[in-house]
Amino acid sequence: MGTFHDDMGELHGITVVVDTPGAKVYIGRCHQMTDSQIILLSVDEHEDGADGRSKADYVARAAKVGVWEKHKQLVLPLSEVSSVKRLGEFSSNGPTG
Repeated sequence: MGTFHDDMGELHGITVVVDTPGAKVYIGRCHQMTDSQIILLSVDEHEDGADGRSKADYVARAAKVGVWEKHKQLVLPLSEVSSVKRLGEFSSNGPTG
């Protein structure tokens, strides 16, 4: 049997897409999500329009090829987050924009 982390939340260890109401979107492994914050590990971030990609384009590409770690750990207040979804929910064959 493996180690269970019931106190860390259902997304513990899952790669997630954290969208914000602003221009930034983050993809990283969820360490813990509480009522007030989310802690991500091995995090990449993208700003809408950077490198000619929208946030949706970036997420679709990340679902296909993965991400590059820009931050070892990042703590985001949930007040700055509009959604948290599993990266696996984004089809690599779906629309990108």
